[in-house]
Amino acid sequence: MATINEHYLKLQSGYLFPEIARRVTNYCQSHPDAKVIKMGIGDVTRPLPRAIIDAMHAAVEEMSTSHSFRGYGPEQGYPFLRDAIRDNCYRERNIDIESDEIFISDGSKCDSGNLLDVFGTDNTIAVLDPVYPVYVDTNVMVGRTGDAGANGQYEGLVYLPVNAENNFQPALPNGRVDLIYLCYPNNPTGTVATREMLKTWVDYAHKNQSIIFFDAAYEAFVSDPEIPRSIYEVEGAKEVAIELRSFSKNAGFTGVRCAFTVIPKQLMGHTSDGSPQAIHPLWNRRHCTKFNGVSYPVQRGAAASFSPEGRQQIAELITFYMNNARLLREGLKAAGIEVYGGVNAPYVWLKTPDDLSSWDFFDLLLNESQIVGTPGSGFGASGEGYFRLSAFNSLENTEEAIHRIKSRLADSP
Repeated sequence: MATINEHYLKLQSGYLFPEIARRVTNYCQSHPDAKVIKMGIGDVTRPLPRAIIDAMHAAVEEMSTSHSFRGYGPEQGYPFLRDAIRDNCYRERNIDIESDEIFISDGSKCDSGNLLDVFGTDNTIAVLDPVYPVYVDTNVMVGRTGDAGANGQYEGLVYLPVNAENNFQPALPNGRVDLIYLCYPNNPTGTVATREMLKTWVDYAHKNQSIIFFDAAYEAFVSDPEIPRSIYEVEGAKEVAIELRSFSKNAGFTGVRCAFTVIPKQLMGHTSDGSPQAIHPLWNRRHCTKFNGVSYPVQRGAAASFSPEGRQQIAELITFYMNNARLLREGLKAAGIEVYGGVNAPYVWLKTPDDLSSWDFFDLLLNESQIVGTPGSGFGASGEGYFRLSAFNSLENTEEAIHRIKSRLADSP
């Protein structure tokens, strides 16, 4: 008899974004003429920068002749890309990260779950609430939690609420936790972490021998020079933190797939008897065993994002999306809605009007304004009463969405 991993049965009825897709599909089938504006999932809409396309074309041509053809590449990533990341993402910011501490992958979403392979199931996990659902669901899948309660929170996880009342700054856990998920700029709230806040977490991790999973997928959208773009800008972070980054949102790689995870060599976990154990060789072993690497043309494209032309073109993309975020913020505020985020991040986090629940506001926007967003409660109990809109859209759609929302609220009794 083939048995299953019964931890999967603890998962909620559906992952957030497929549930949104289901509702939108049902609406579109019954309203085939509706022009639905999708501002829910954080999927980019602009084409790849020309510098990246040219590099990928050249790499494909290399694959067409025997003298330049490449088969399997190094699982950890080609040196040309790892060196480019080291120089442009870290050394340029006076951060001492070595190339062999950088592991190329097909996505930060994948890595945030795969990292759990090298950590014991008895670790205590802390997540922000609201939270990117992958952090929670992957821990459920491997058996680190009990069942979900009525509010959707799982037994065994430590939830750290972030909301307007605490200025979206999580309090430290009451007691010791082993693994901590931090995402800044934050998904879903669009808020950021100050250097002082990150230093507090790094100090906590040192004191409690904890490890921080720092998801910096949206760091390229930070414009404020006082806001850290890497946790390694904080003294002592290399001893306690893993950093995840992606080319998805800044370079438009959501459909191309390339990311990287940094595992400093001085980062230590512990065996069951308390002996220190470096995480770097464990992750390297896992990476080599379960992953054959990102394709050569994709890595050439990623490396081109650091060329002068690539950097300029990516800066233009970020400016475009952040202008959408500004328009959303200003338009929603003008409509009398409380708005957060959207300054150093491409997400706008709003308080639902008239005390509507998150899913009720979702249905109202879809059915009456043909706009798709993301219910805050889908990100956790503390997201109830909030709603996320994404700036990853066209200028025309963004302006039209603001017009529709303003019109809908103006018509409200």
